[in-house]
Amino acid sequence: MLPTVAPSPTAAPTEPLDALPRLSPRSRESTIAGGRPEPGRYLQVEDGTEQRLLRLEPGITHIGRGWAVEIRLDDQAVSRRHAILVNRPGGLRILDDRSANGTYVNGRRVTEAALADGDVIAIGAVALSYREFA
Repeated sequence: MLPTVAPSPTAAPTEPLDALPRLSPRSRESTIAGGRPEPGRYLQVEDGTEQRLLRLEPGITHIGRGWAVEIRLDDQAVSRRHAILVNRPGGLRILDDRSANGTYVNGRRVTEAALADGDVIAIGAVALSYREFA
């Protein structure tokens, strides 16, 4: 009889995780209820059916698991400094910050990408949606 071998954890597809429960308390306190917010750029974070918005200020925002980032995600698949959002008048760009597990936009691994309303961003295994409101 042959021994049973468990499948490799990297071979199994990873389901995206809701972001809201993984936000640090400081980041979670900065969120606002969904609906019709004031004009601007936001990350939409979810927990099941609950949706909250995290306003993106002009300039640079760091996302990661470390203590020195503006948006902290508590998940082992997220690097300490995982990604950078660059919010300029011409649009929002995301850059991978040499993360171990990569940054994905709409299922495609990117090192840098321009974001459009509705794009889904995966930071490690955590899913976020980019939203623009005029």
